[in-house]
Amino acid sequence: MAHPQPVLPNFHNFHESWLSTQQSFLQQLLDSAALQSNDKEDAQLRLIAQVLAHYQQYYDELSKAAAEDIFQVLSAPWLTSFERTFLWISGFKPSLLIRLLFAAVNDLTPAQSARLNEVRAEVKWKERELTDAMASLQETIAAPPMLELARRVGAGRLVDGEICEMESAIEELKMGMLRVADRADLLRGSTVMTVVEILNSDQMVRVLAAVVGFQLRIRRWGLQRD
Repeated sequence: MAHPQPVLPNFHNFHESWLSTQQSFLQQLLDSAALQSNDKEDAQLRLIAQVLAHYQQYYDELSKAAAEDIFQVLSAPWLTSFERTFLWISGFKPSLLIRLLFAAVNDLTPAQSARLNEVRAEVKWKERELTDAMASLQETIAAPPMLELARRVGAGRLVDGEICEMESAIEELKMGMLRVADRADLLRGSTVMTVVEILNSDQMVRVLAAVVGFQLRIRRWGLQRD
């Protein structure tokens, strides 16, 4: 089945190019994890910075796309159906990073494990808060006043004042969703930076290899299914 062309073609094209670079980074991360040299840590720190900058570029572009059409960004038509099962407020759940971390790193110190468990609990609490905030916004669409306006739109019976009311309600909904999406991006970013502070460079390389590898696998599986 052909994948549908999204309404935001510029981001769709960027996403395809960005994924190609991810494939290159994955190989570099795997090579770096196996590296044995005196300057291993410096080389790993440079690679970590490059990969994180690549992710930052993605979310910078996604933020621009959200400002253009937040509804499209939240539904992410450039992703496969399978990839969208992992979607949470236009991106990945920060707690997924922690899950992949524990699976990829088997040499955590007791202090690292304790701190990461604290981070996981904090992140899950904030995720629930943002999920509830987005659900509350979405419920306004099904509220009786909005439903009645929507029915009148469908029947072509809106008068000028009601058209303004409908447009105002949609704009308010868009702004609310943008605010929640921005908060989700901040949580993703802060979680990554906290993890960077806790892990050493060798551990962080393994985590990033696990994250990028997971992302590319679900992309490949999704394309096969669609």
